[in-house]
Amino acid sequence: MVQPSVAVVILNWNGKKFLEQFLPSVLDATYANCKIIVADNASDDDSVSFLQQKYPSVEIILNPSNEGFAKGYNTALKQVEAAYYVLLNSDVEVTPSWIEPIIELMESDKKIGACQPKILSFNNKSEFEYAGASGGWIDSFGYPFTRGRVFDVCEKDMGQYDDATPCFWATGAAMFVRSDVYHEMNGLDEYFFAHQEEIDLCWRMQLFGYKIYVQPKSVVYHVGGGTLPKGNSRKVFLNFRNNLIMLAKNLPFWKGCWKISVRFGLDAVAAWKGLLAGEFQYFMAIAKSHIAFMNWLLFVKRTTPKPEYPSYIFNGWYRGMLIWDYFFKNKKIFKEIIDTK
Repeated sequence: MVQPSVAVVILNWNGKKFLEQFLPSVLDATYANCKIIVADNASDDDSVSFLQQKYPSVEIILNPSNEGFAKGYNTALKQVEAAYYVLLNSDVEVTPSWIEPIIELMESDKKIGACQPKILSFNNKSEFEYAGASGGWIDSFGYPFTRGRVFDVCEKDMGQYDDATPCFWATGAAMFVRSDVYHEMNGLDEYFFAHQEEIDLCWRMQLFGYKIYVQPKSVVYHVGGGTLPKGNSRKVFLNFRNNLIMLAKNLPFWKGCWKISVRFGLDAVAAWKGLLAGEFQYFMAIAKSHIAFMNWLLFVKRTTPKPEYPSYIFNGWYRGMLIWDYFFKNKKIFKEIIDTK
């Protein structure tokens, strides 16, 4: 049987040190019908010359400017032909046979639009990594969490989430996606720039009847925070703004109205808590995110075709309120929050 073609596309911006460290593991993959591409977001380090000299077999796509994660990938993937795309962060170490289990799973069910491997921490390989862990979930107010990570608490990997299962979102750190589905969805939402655009994409896929999966037989190790470190005010701004935009885009109108109103209040609590803790930049980032969201809602929002909102509950959709369970019920790990029986 002929293997489906796979294009592993690494988006790079000033990431020479990560390419030096992790590209060899990507090139050592055992999947035969695979090409490796680096899409460079107008780096001003010597990433491109390094690749040209050290790895001439790696294809390079030169984006005209730093277009962020979303537009950077959209620009690059218009130029890539393959049955499957893999959106892979430059700060990820992969294992030799990481591609085969996911392609086998996706080939077994043509309705699986996207899938992720198990994501472990590069710096502590026995622990799940923040960005994805073993499959993304979301609560009814838009707070994302994962099997293996709730807010900032990352669990030890003891095989507790080793089943291949549907989830709500697949991490953009290592996302396998059918190329035709990616383009059917018009790719990532470029307005997001970076952060939570993969959750938005997976939500839109599910609205059109596709499934999102995690396949833990595939394992990768992620450094995390390679471009914007945790706590960076720009990262806080993008996360809060994009999460509100995602809710407004994908929830039914009236449900979106009241849930976003509640979220404004919850975000305000988080902002004031940060300010009282002396984190003025955190407070300002959330305030600016609300202003930016209102600007998007009033002046930018575009209606996009989508089917009638389905009556069923999505896979990986938690009907409760995550912050209530975490902060008031002191439930810190996934299995304490989700009834997995």
